[in-house]
Order: sequence, then structure tokens, then C-alpha cells
Amino acid sequence: MVNNPQQQINLFDIYTRNDKRDTKEFRFIDLFAGIGGIRIAFESVGGKCIFSSEMDEYAQRTYQTNFGEEPHGDITQINPLEIPDFDILCAGFPCQPFSQAGYKLGFEDTRGTLFFNIAEIIKEKQPKAFFLENVRGLLKHDDGKTFEVIDRVIRDLGYSLHHKIVRASDFNLPQHRPRLFMVGFKDSSTMFDFPTPQPLTFKMKDIFNAEKVNKEIGFTLRVGGRGSNINDRRNWEFYMVDGEVKRISIVEAKKMQGFPEDYIFPVSEIQAMKQLGNSVAINAVQAVAQNMIRSL
Repeated sequence: MVNNPQQQINLFDIYTRNDKRDTKEFRFIDLFAGIGGIRIAFESVGGKCIFSSEMDEYAQRTYQTNFGEEPHGDITQINPLEIPDFDILCAGFPCQPFSQAGYKLGFEDTRGTLFFNIAEIIKEKQPKAFFLENVRGLLKHDDGKTFEVIDRVIRDLGYSLHHKIVRASDFNLPQHRPRLFMVGFKDSSTMFDFPTPQPLTFKMKDIFNAEKVNKEIGFTLRVGGRGSNINDRRNWEFYMVDGEVKRISIVEAKKMQGFPEDYIFPVSEIQAMKQLGNSVAINAVQAVAQNMIRSL
């Protein structure tokens, strides 16, 4: 997973060198899989992916190229009982509002949202644990009501719920990228702590292999921004690199997200950058995954 020796020292050694060989293989599913960032993270700590789902055709193409399997499509068309048994559910699901009724009634009234499909799979398959990822705005979405429903539904299903805003820059990737991570266990008494942030030693100059870049921590990698000037407040793709203006390319974007150098994009540059902008900071997910395995 790691892209350079410095990252390997700070992440692989800290989280896995002493533990991975003693870790029993676990089975997980990869929902709203995108291009497989969460999958890479969970596989790196001993997991085996036995089912995936992603409906975007371009993301499906990239996923298949790198993992050798085409993800199942629309999750709303998947019968939970047809999913093989697994230990951990992983999903980077979109944020959606619930009906006003849902604020009072919980599980049944989240129907029509993609969170309901996750909850239904948890209800039917009863995995040992889950890992969910979303934008940090979910916490305050609709004055906090959306997250309140998620919290109540998860607990009504008999699971614990731990949540935290985690930044990529806390796990040696040079972009802020704050994201809401949610972790839960079927055994609600299971002890779990989110991993301790690590010093940032891999900076934007390392991303560009340069002597000097105008930022140590880059803008959060996101979709778009290609037309913005370097001085535009909306700019998140251009940097001053050794005295020259340079734009983030697929090569740099992969490094910023923690993807391996040999990860392949069989799609256009525009699609590849969109897919990377929609993906996860792999190092951060890997650190959380390792702590989940320790807790289990």
C-alpha cells in the first residue's frame, strides 16, 4: 500500500509489523466501493474481500482492472441474504437526508436512503463489526438530525457506534481531508480506540519529488478545480513547485491518497482524478482497520 520508505516506517511498522503475522484472516465486504481504497486498507491488515458493490460504470472498470473482479451494481437491488457470510462490513456511503418521520421512527423510515441498505445488511447478516466513512458534514447535517437517526438505528440493531473526524494529514498523507469514520461492533462491550495521530514526515515536496513547494500539507484532493488559477481561493490542484506552477496529476494524486504506484487507471485523466477525489485516504483507514482487528 505504501508509496515510499518514509511512509513504510511510519505506518506499516507501527501498525502491522508486530501484529499482522498473528492476525487470523477475516472476511469483509466492500460497499459503495469506488475504486477500492477501503479494500486496499483492510487487505493490508489481513482481510479478504468476499463481496463488493459499486454502481458507477467507470469506477467499476477501474476496480476490475486492479482487483480482477467486477463489483456488483446498485446496492438497492441486492438481496442481503445472497451476500456470503462475512466478519466486517465496510462502506463509504453518500450522505442523504431522512424523512421527518424517520427522525422519530428510526430503521423503517430510513427506507429510500442508501443508509437503509447498509442497516438492512447489518440486520440480516449480523457481522462482527462495521466500518463506515462519510464527509464530516454528516455530523451536523440537518442540525444533527441525520446522524442522530444513524446512531439510533445502529444501536437499535444491537451494535455499538464509535465515531471521530479523522484527517489524512494525521496519518502521513499531506492533505487535510477530514472525514467522519464510524466503527461499530456486534458485541457492544468491545473496547475500541481510534488510532493516535502520527507526525507528518511525508510532505508536498515529497509528493512532487521537489526541493520546495509552497505548502507542506496540500489541499484536500477533490473532484474538479481544474480551471481555477493558483491564486483563486477555490484552487485545490495547483502548487508552486521549485518556482514553477504545477498541477496535481494522477501520479501525485495517487501518492496523496496512499494508493500504490502500480495502481492502474483504465479511464480518462478526468475520470481518474474524479475517482481519486472521491476515494479515501488509505493510510488513515488502514490505521483504523488495524485497531478494529485488535479489538476483535
